[in-house]
Order: sequence, then C-alpha cells, then structure tokens
Amino acid sequence: MIEVEVLVVGAGPAGLAAAIAAREAGCSKVLILERDDAPGGILQQCIHPGFGLHRFKEELTGPEYAQRFIDRVNAENIPVQCRTMVLDISQDRKVTAVSPENGVQVFSAKAVVLAMGCRERPRGALMIPGTRPAGVYTAGTAQRLVNMEGLMPGKRVVVLGSGDIGLIMSRRMTFQGAKVLACVELMPYSSGLKRNIVQCLDDFGIPLLLSHTVTKIHGRERVEGVTVMRVDERRVPVPGSEQYFECDTLMLSVGLIPENELSLKAGVKLSPVTGGPEVDDSMQTGVPGVFACGNVLHVHDLVDYVSLESETAGRAAAAFALGGGAGDVKKIPVSDGFGVRGCVPQEISAAGSDDKVALSFRPAGVYRKAWWRVRSGDKVLHKQFAMILTPGESQRVELNRKLFEGLDGVVVEVVQSEEKQ
Repeated sequence: MIEVEVLVVGAGPAGLAAAIAAREAGCSKVLILERDDAPGGILQQCIHPGFGLHRFKEELTGPEYAQRFIDRVNAENIPVQCRTMVLDISQDRKVTAVSPENGVQVFSAKAVVLAMGCRERPRGALMIPGTRPAGVYTAGTAQRLVNMEGLMPGKRVVVLGSGDIGLIMSRRMTFQGAKVLACVELMPYSSGLKRNIVQCLDDFGIPLLLSHTVTKIHGRERVEGVTVMRVDERRVPVPGSEQYFECDTLMLSVGLIPENELSLKAGVKLSPVTGGPEVDDSMQTGVPGVFACGNVLHVHDLVDYVSLESETAGRAAAAFALGGGAGDVKKIPVSDGFGVRGCVPQEISAAGSDDKVALSFRPAGVYRKAWWRVRSGDKVLHKQFAMILTPGESQRVELNRKLFEGLDGVVVEVVQSEEKQ
C-alpha cells in the first residue's frame, strides 16, 4: 500500500492545475497518475492557437498552454506516473492501478481528484444506416492522425456535427489540402463557439447546414458518399430533401461524454444533465475526500476555465487531506431554472474557504436580447444581459460568497427581457 496525501487521476490540463494547487496549499505527497505516454492530455494534439487568452492574456497553442503547467509540475517536483491505468477507486479512497513498469499498485489517498477528461460520442451512438466502411472518424481521432501521426484521413470530407473540434478540423483539413464539402448540424444552431464558426467555416467558404443530418453512409470497403437530409422541428428527416455528397471521409463531431466510469466505482452521484459528478463549490463530490474538475465534471468551452476550476479542486483537496475533512456544513442547493441546463456547482457551501463562488451553465436554447440571473426567492443576487445566448457557449460568473449567507436555495434562470424581472 502506497500512501499519498492527494492523488490526481489524469495529467491533462485539469489534473496538472489541481496537483500544482494542492502542492502550493501545503501537501508534500501529491501524485498524478496518467494512462498516456506523457502529460498534457488532449492539448498535445491541439496545435491551433486560441488558448490562454483569459489565463495568460496571450494567445497560445494547446501544447504551449500545457507546457506552462508541465514546467510548473516539474519545478514543484510533483511526480507524474505515466502509462498507468487506474482500474478502481473505492469510497475510502483506495486507488488500484496497473502499469507495465510497476505492475499492479494500490494507493491509499487522503484525498482524490478526478480529472479523467471526456471522450467523443462514436458512430454507434448515432444509428446511421449503412455498412461499416473505412473513412468514418471522430473529429478527435482525425485530429490526432493529422497533427501527431502525420497521416491524412481523406481528401473529400463531410463533417457531421458542429462541435468545436469538428469546426477546427474543418479548417485543419482545408489547410492540408482536403476539400471539406459541408458541416452538417442536426440542431437549428451550432454547438460550437461563434469565433470558431467564423474562423473555421466562414473564412474558408465551408457551408454550415443547420437542421440537417446524415441519413445514410454509402460504400462498402471505403466511404463513397453520404446522404444528407433536412429535418423538421421534431428532428425527423423531411422526405424529398435528400442531398448526396460524394466523399471519402465522414468526420463526427457529435458531442463529448465525461469519462466517469471510475467516478461510479467510487460511489459518486452523477448529474443526468452534465453527465459529470454533482459537486459543491469546492468541487467536492458527495463522497467525502473525492473531488472532480475539468471535462470529467462538465464539458468546457475554454481550457482557461478548466484551470481555474481545477485549482479550486486542488486547494480543497489539500485542505481535506491536511485537515481530515470538514464537519457538517450547510449546503445551499443550486437549481436550473427556465432556459438553463446543467448549472455547476449543484451546491454551495455556506462556509467555504474562497471568497468567490463560480457558477457556470449552458443555455437550454437560443435566446436573443435576454437577461440571465441568479436569484433566491424574490432576491436577485446577480443579473447579466446578453445579445444572444446559445447552448454552444457556456456562461460563467464569479460572485461574492457573502451573497449566499442565510439562503435556503438558489435558482439560475433566463428571462427574455428586463421588464420580466
């Protein structure tokens, strides 16, 4: 049995930031376990710029952003054990892992930080008719092939789904000489950031077909083409709207799923909306001493906010490890109101260590010239105007903890106009 104070599962941007924060908070025995060959997580294949604008006030590529935290981990002498797969986490924070170098290991941790990230939704989840030809890739797999392996998935591409990875790969494939025929989105709005729609599609003349979907994949050995149809308000294909695109590659960008198999083994309760653990504002789950952060908690738009959230988790995990955990503290429930899906955290501690409480959520639909607010009963704690709210862009606010003193519950909601408040 190997004893540690804070054990972090995952060496992506969330895990690295959490480990650094735990060390700076006074924990000497911090350990990161990572199943990949090197730290950095998904950022290592994200060679495009756009990272770090909020955190470092400069534009970095994914590897550059990751390296800033890897350098800090090395400077703090925090061990990162790569090529190590975590197999099980118990409710009393016993962590079982296996690696080629060390075989089976069992760790006893005073606190555990879950930072396993997320995975892409595969073709099997979409039920698209057709055979199983070569040439169907998730956008993340294609990104790794192009950016890290130096391989081209294909030359004529249709992208299904308008998630950020799919948008970015539309541009990347164009840079590499491929022809991206269209980006096809089932919903009447894009699920990606507006800046990525402009910079990755509009700037290269790639059409975005909203309220459309792929209804058939043609080809037996290799993709030969796809049939695209328009859908109605019930997302049912409209007869007679068929379009055929001759292509050799179908790239899927149809959503991300938090990697929470280990969370379930630890007895952590998952949110049916976010797919990640339910947490309080310290990022602690319902299992004492088990914390969660990053995309395993909820899918983020920006890695800058992953780092901020993970530092909160790391500091709280260190406090739990050094102090043996907090006693019974009143928790204020946070509920999704009209127009809001998946507000995080789901609870706010009445006696947290940080002065600020960060709340984030995704709009449930598209709302123009709308206000969103945080309220408790008739008391409005915060209100904010937006020209447009869309599910593709999450909203985030930091509020003073004193605002929540004496409250029994909080609701986050969208209202269509200020007069309705």
